[in-house]
Amino acid sequence: MRRLSSFNLGFRRGRSSSLRLKLMVYFIVILLLPLVSLGLIGPYLYAKSIERETTSHMASMIGQVNKNIELHVHEMERLIDLIAKTEAVSSFFERGTATGAAHGDILATLTAVSETHPEIAGVLVVAEDDAWVSEGFSRTTRDPLTEERWYDLARERPGDVRLIARPIGRNIRSTRLLGADEVVSIVKAVTGVADGKVRGAILIDMRLSTIEDLFTDSVLGKGGFLFIADSSGELVFAPVNRIVYRIPAESPSGEAPSAIMSVGGTDYQVLAQRSPYTGWRTLGVFSLAETLREVLLIRYWTYVIGGITMILAIVAAFFFTSSIAKPVLDLRSLMKRVEQGELSVRFSGAPNDEIGELGLGFNEMIERIQSLIDQVYSEQQSKRDAELRILQEQIKPHFLYNTLDTIQWMAQEHRVDDVVSMVGALTSLFRIGLNKGREFISLSDEIEHVESYLCIQKMRYEDKFDYSIECEPSLRSRRVLRLMLQPLVENAIYHGIKERRGHGTLSVEARIESDDLILAVKDDGVGMSGPVLAQLNASLSEGGPAVGGLGIRNVHERIRLTYGRPYGLSFSSVYGEGTVVTVRHPLLDSED
Repeated sequence: MRRLSSFNLGFRRGRSSSLRLKLMVYFIVILLLPLVSLGLIGPYLYAKSIERETTSHMASMIGQVNKNIELHVHEMERLIDLIAKTEAVSSFFERGTATGAAHGDILATLTAVSETHPEIAGVLVVAEDDAWVSEGFSRTTRDPLTEERWYDLARERPGDVRLIARPIGRNIRSTRLLGADEVVSIVKAVTGVADGKVRGAILIDMRLSTIEDLFTDSVLGKGGFLFIADSSGELVFAPVNRIVYRIPAESPSGEAPSAIMSVGGTDYQVLAQRSPYTGWRTLGVFSLAETLREVLLIRYWTYVIGGITMILAIVAAFFFTSSIAKPVLDLRSLMKRVEQGELSVRFSGAPNDEIGELGLGFNEMIERIQSLIDQVYSEQQSKRDAELRILQEQIKPHFLYNTLDTIQWMAQEHRVDDVVSMVGALTSLFRIGLNKGREFISLSDEIEHVESYLCIQKMRYEDKFDYSIECEPSLRSRRVLRLMLQPLVENAIYHGIKERRGHGTLSVEARIESDDLILAVKDDGVGMSGPVLAQLNASLSEGGPAVGGLGIRNVHERIRLTYGRPYGLSFSSVYGEGTVVTVRHPLLDSED
């Protein structure tokens, strides 16, 4: 009945949470894991992949645009070097002036270059003394051309070609009516062969539409564009776009090749590459939202499909969990009836699955409980009968105890001292052994009991052995299980000292060790061999087949049943030298 009560208590604690609800939650959680993975992690990884691919494509496109611009500038520089090496122009720079025939030759050369290269909007040759010849330009004032900014730039680095975007404020105008925002000026100083001094400069205006053509096929998805800025941050070319003027030409700053910028609440990816030849920066800009629009669309449909799937899954989970939970709920209902004492119920579910097997186990458990209840009832009846018999049997020891008192009184009257001592010891043995039916006695009474037994055996065997008992006074009031030492002393006398030749000694000791009470019985008898000792200790430790006397086994099992491990008996022995049996007993409080 105690086991049934414990089971019912655990059942009442566990039934508060619904099994069907738990199964539903588990089912939904398991379903949510792949949906969350597909709906969140998948689009995230896809978006990162697209962003990397777009960035890589833009970087490649910017690099190609830079190369194409460098090719055009290289071509313009080659034409400048070619013009400077013609005889008429070379003579012009050496003399610093051009006569009528020389002027015509220079102009013919410049015209030929312009006609063969339609991207050229005009060519100007200027000597150091401000003499000049041009094709496609006219002079607006008499101010010296050699004092203008573009000429100073060429003079600063004679060996390099210099690029000027949006050449505003020059002392020349285009005869083809091209504005400063429609051309890019390319200028290079001309030096003397002998002394390396600057003799003048050649300037070519290249149509900006030539660069614009390079951007025609450079499409960066929806809303993406390219633009060019010079080393000072001035725009060289930019498409008609409201975004481009809100992005600083110096971004990304430092050595970073890319950056994220927010314009009007929209994030843009900005990439830049600088041409070491021209000094210009080509920047690519594209909207992250536009680029990832398809990813967002995929994520939206993932949520829609995932939501529909979740609804269908919840409906399916309801029926699925019901098929599992119903027999369990039926079993719970039967358990409630068992809890109320109705042991005639039986589970009738199909025994084809684990729940059916659980139901069969439930039926077997109920039958076993019913059987145990009947058995307990029968044992209680037998126990009451045994108690009556024990009460009747106790009359005999009490009668014998009273008779021994009478014998002792008569022996004292006749002054037979040996009889008085033996009867007294035997009387004490019976008195302490009975102990009014109590299981525990004081250590002092236990020692008195074994001392009475030793007194009787000493008279029987005369000078066969001597004995000693050592016990600290503070331990004598401690409680112990009764009748522990007498079987051990009896075993030491009959199997140790009696079997040896000559006189023997036996000692009983009580001490404290590791907060436990240790009782040791030591003899110098014949001892035990190694195999016998090992077998005896194994029998006591593991509960195997009985080895040794029944008294020893009884003492050990009583201690183990009362206190458990590691309490009980242990033996140590040397063959031919003696045996020590040690009793480990809890250190109990003193008797009140």
